[in-house]
Amino acid sequence: MAFATRQFVRAAASAAAATAAAKKLIVKHVTVIGGGLMGAGIAQVAAASGHTVVLVDQSDEILKKSTKGIEESLKRVTKKKFADKPEAGAEFIEKTLKNLTTSTDAVAVVHSTDLVIEAIVENQEIKNELFKRLDKFAPEHTIFASNTSSLQITQLANSTTRQDRFGGLHFFNPVPMMKLVEVIKTPMTSQKTFESLVDFSKAVGKSPVSCKDTPGFIVNRLLVPYMMEAVRLFERGDASKEDIDVAMKLGAGYPMGPFELLDYVGLDTSKYIIDGWHSLEPNNPLFAPSPLLNQLVEEKKLGKKTGEGFYKYK
Repeated sequence: MAFATRQFVRAAASAAAATAAAKKLIVKHVTVIGGGLMGAGIAQVAAASGHTVVLVDQSDEILKKSTKGIEESLKRVTKKKFADKPEAGAEFIEKTLKNLTTSTDAVAVVHSTDLVIEAIVENQEIKNELFKRLDKFAPEHTIFASNTSSLQITQLANSTTRQDRFGGLHFFNPVPMMKLVEVIKTPMTSQKTFESLVDFSKAVGKSPVSCKDTPGFIVNRLLVPYMMEAVRLFERGDASKEDIDVAMKLGAGYPMGPFELLDYVGLDTSKYIIDGWHSLEPNNPLFAPSPLLNQLVEEKKLGKKTGEGFYKYK
């Protein structure tokens, strides 16, 4: 009888452990790596929704600029959200900023985090090195996620020992305004991790959609080939870039035409994405490089940020 009891207790304990392991992680503490527009925006929405957030970048100067940008963004948000309640708006800003701290030492702050979101430069080697280093210091339960829009999540996950606790969280710019988040599940991402990332996306006020780890995920997989086909249409002389933009705005109801959008995104960014996809699938005609785009980038005509791309800007 004693033996049977011990067996039962062990079986019950094992079942309880399995149940606990299967439970989703409730994210409370978030570390955002990268204080640029995307990283600051992600930090803002996470802090505004009650999460404890640490925003990390290489220098205090960058972080001061990031914090100032977050404060200005919060003021714009409160003007709409609390139009008739200025006191409530001021309290909202104060609470949000209390939830947010900054650091230049990523290793030091990941010791007590539930979720690391990377939003640094789109460079495979740099991202891999970051995740490899943080993997050694983050707790076992910590989930890693990348905000990359063009790189494979699987390759990033393979730089760590936590492939099952690694996924993609692709936010859109500007983060406080755009409602969509693409949650990317690799073949190694556990269901527990995936559900935790979906729940976190909802908790910060976003509408998550799910996608496998395919180039461009959903939005960019459709959007980038569309923009590139517009360039090819123009290259062949089939239509002017002005008429193509007008056609897509008036005929498809798009807020911007493809050439306006390319200039807004940055021609260097678009070239980087299409070149990366072309190297993965060189025989895919959707990912074929554009001689005109390459020429403009070589001439440093990168779009609105340089004053000239497909169009000139004052």
